[in-house]
Amino acid sequence: MNNYTLEYWLDDAWYVGRLREVPGVFSQGETLAELEENIREVYLLMIEDQDPAPLPALTKEIRLSS
Repeated sequence: MNNYTLEYWLDDAWYVGRLREVPGVFSQGETLAELEENIREVYLLMIEDQDPAPLPALTKEIRLSS
């Protein structure tokens, strides 16, 4: 399970928010709980429509000296 940061603010009487780490996942709700539920739904719909993510490249940190 992934953890993401929900950034939210009030716009008139609505809670509006986005997932910081996932571009394009925005939603709103009349309550904070409704916003959280809607954000989850948008996220799940988004990943359902995507092609499977490619495997990450192998990485290794190296030290370079002059």
